[in-house]
Amino acid sequence: MLSIKLYNTLTRQKETFEPIEKGKVKMYVCGPTVYNYIHIGNARPAIVFDTVRRYFQHKGFDVDYVLNFTDVDDKLIKAANELGEEVPDVANRFIQAYKEDVGAFGVQEADHHPRVTETMEDIIAFIQKLIDKGYAYEVDGDVYFKTRSFDEYGKLSHQSLDELRSGARIQVGEKKEDPLDFTLWKPAKPNEISWDSPWGKGRPGWHIECSAMAKKYLGDTIDIHAGGQDLSFPHHENEIAQSEALNEQTFANYWMHNGYINIDNEKMSKSQGNFILVHDIIQQHDPNVVRFFMLSVHYRNPINFSNTLLESAKNSLERIKTARVNLVHRQKASTDLVDHQEWIEKINELKSRFYEEMDDDFNTANAISVLFDLAKEANVYLQEQNTSTKVIESFVQAFDDLMKILGVSITDDADELLDDDIEELIEKRNEARRNRNFTLADQIRDDLKEQNIILEDTPQGTRWKRG
Repeated sequence: MLSIKLYNTLTRQKETFEPIEKGKVKMYVCGPTVYNYIHIGNARPAIVFDTVRRYFQHKGFDVDYVLNFTDVDDKLIKAANELGEEVPDVANRFIQAYKEDVGAFGVQEADHHPRVTETMEDIIAFIQKLIDKGYAYEVDGDVYFKTRSFDEYGKLSHQSLDELRSGARIQVGEKKEDPLDFTLWKPAKPNEISWDSPWGKGRPGWHIECSAMAKKYLGDTIDIHAGGQDLSFPHHENEIAQSEALNEQTFANYWMHNGYINIDNEKMSKSQGNFILVHDIIQQHDPNVVRFFMLSVHYRNPINFSNTLLESAKNSLERIKTARVNLVHRQKASTDLVDHQEWIEKINELKSRFYEEMDDDFNTANAISVLFDLAKEANVYLQEQNTSTKVIESFVQAFDDLMKILGVSITDDADELLDDDIEELIEKRNEARRNRNFTLADQIRDDLKEQNIILEDTPQGTRWKRG
């Protein structure tokens, strides 16, 4: 099996993944600011990097996966004031909502979900050490990072300090020495949530949070740091500067960023009126289909989100699910007496192709194409007059193993196929037909149809599926 190659934003090229510690992956993904329900754009990194994690695990890696929650910042404070609630109460509610929303997409919980408010001592200590080393300074309760003191600033976004300087401004009320300097700590405003620090009551800036949390849970150097494309600059650039200035070693060996989401070919924004919350979308569409749709495009490419495309994804997923249902149904009529070894080899070839696509920068789009080929071959095989139990089982296992990597379920219909009540009704219908009691047979068929059960009579027997 080939080694995993991934595109490293830092070097702008694909690189063979080499973990810091053999067999282990230290992975940090930037999570949401929990002041509201997440939008569909937030769901993409959750799904994408959950899939990356799943594939590493499938390959035998022990993945230590961290996804943080920003549970205090300007947006949270504003939301709490508008709702007449305390900041922690708002944060707790939307952290739970986040877990429920992405959980609907089959996203597994992280090994660690650190919060800013629970990491305050580490953040303050991190900032103080930067001051002690001359990389940061305090002015009237504000603490800023000296951007020019870090010689490699701009290496992730591939921008020079001069290019960055031309667009930088010192805002009203800021007291930094250089427009490029960024906030590490800000003093509290009256009646605002705050923490004691050597520089007075206040709270951390956004960028310092992830540096402190990554260090606390994964160490000074991590394997993979991931997030949305919009975080590459300035958030991730600033994380590199802070962490490498303090630790004097590489912060993350690989940087992964997923592409943007457009809504009906338009950039998603509240002003455009096309701002879609996950909380709403999972009420309107099968979350399993949404996940499948998200993975049908390579994670680094932009993706266009629309009801039409979701419907197309639903139909595509149904093709795969139907192939598996037909296999399970035919399994009962298969035999161990038939030797179709060439089909086992063909299944293994398709599985190898799937792995090759995933090994190539987690190309889920091409991997899904392989699944369509697997479904096509399964349908061809089912045309055989006599089928092998071993081949049928190999097909089913291949579907289950590969779809589990993608985190997409296709077993619902197959599981329902085993429902004793429905099977009993089908057998009663078959008996009625043998006795030429077509009135009863039609009645059973119609009763099942009312329950959204569609029957299909085939030479191998009666199949059923959800309509």
